[in-house]
Amino acid sequence: MKAGHVKTLVLFMLSLALILPAASVQAADPIVLGCPLSTAFLYGWDAQRAITLAVEEINAAGGVDVAGEKRKFQVEVIDTRDLEPGVPVSEALLAVEKLILDRGADFIVGGPVRSEAALAAMPLLSKYRKISILTTGALSPKYHALVADNYDKFKYCFRIHGEAKWLVKEILTSLIEIREKYDLNKVFIMVQDVSHARAAGQILSKVAGEKGFDIKGMEIYPTGTGDFSMGLIKARKNDAEILSIWMDMPESSILLKQWYDLRVPALPFGSTLAAAEQPGFWAATEGKGEYCLANVVNAGNAPSNATDWTMKFYNAYEKRWDIPPEGLGSSSSYMAVYVLKDAIERAGSLDPDKVIAALEKTDMMGVYGRLRFDPKSHQVIPSFDPKEGAVGSIFQWQDGERVVVFPKSIAMGEIQLPPWMKK
Repeated sequence: MKAGHVKTLVLFMLSLALILPAASVQAADPIVLGCPLSTAFLYGWDAQRAITLAVEEINAAGGVDVAGEKRKFQVEVIDTRDLEPGVPVSEALLAVEKLILDRGADFIVGGPVRSEAALAAMPLLSKYRKISILTTGALSPKYHALVADNYDKFKYCFRIHGEAKWLVKEILTSLIEIREKYDLNKVFIMVQDVSHARAAGQILSKVAGEKGFDIKGMEIYPTGTGDFSMGLIKARKNDAEILSIWMDMPESSILLKQWYDLRVPALPFGSTLAAAEQPGFWAATEGKGEYCLANVVNAGNAPSNATDWTMKFYNAYEKRWDIPPEGLGSSSSYMAVYVLKDAIERAGSLDPDKVIAALEKTDMMGVYGRLRFDPKSHQVIPSFDPKEGAVGSIFQWQDGERVVVFPKSIAMGEIQLPPWMKK
């Protein structure tokens, strides 16, 4: 072989040596996040946006370090339609199974969103040994209770946002503060006919009654209801001073318009109130949502200074999607991706048992406080103090702005009463 040919061959081999390592890094399989979400509804689309934002940030920074190998996240979203009226739970289960079998999901992040669908999906996750981090919608206490009662079967299931019992505690604490300030004690409960709302309404009725509140009744409304005037009139006749509203259907905005038009002398408190959570609520109600309170479950879904992460996330979300974080599911979905990244890196593996063990040892600050899971139930540990746990967030619409008023540790303002209620 001629010297020139040898030289060319050597150069070629050196080129391959330089190219192949880079190609092998680029060819590393992505970590697929399967996201079963009801994408036509707030708790679905805001979760999808937040997950996408977190994945874009992590991938831009190099991805996930899995035992020394850098791998990117890949998002696969499927519409479960589980928040739509009349859609059977079986459709959400088919969506989850499709993510696992057809889309190659390594982890499930997000939903299903409706409590009934999330509960029904638990055996499916166990069957396929797929770790799931529930981030939006489903608030039923039964979810983490099943994990605690049957750990070996349901150990794959985690929830990183608040649940109904803790929400009731937050709401009751806030109601007590309202009673101390304004002497409002008569509560009328209005709930949507879904599992978490019915349960929460019943729990609130019981515990608030034990705390000396006068419960004036509870009305239950089918999903899709478009007229709440009879319930509001009943609340007025019963001299209600506070309306506790548990609804995630968009039609709940009609309730607030009717409340305003009827000048019902009761402060609307959205214990879960999807329509009032959104930044566009003010314009949608033509300002008739003034004074309405809304519980967005975790800090970061409305502006506050809960942690150093909070406004960084809030501003990044608004910059990416041209709208501020919109409600339950925003900050929790974002943090789920970061928590999963942290657990995978500590586990050094995608093996479910190793990642479960790492998730159970999670202890990191995030958008809504210190994030840790109860090792037995896999429910995120809550607190009124972001330094100690996952902190909630209740805001009130004031002059077109969402002003966080609870808990005191992150409050940006104080609760106000509508003029027709002032004594």
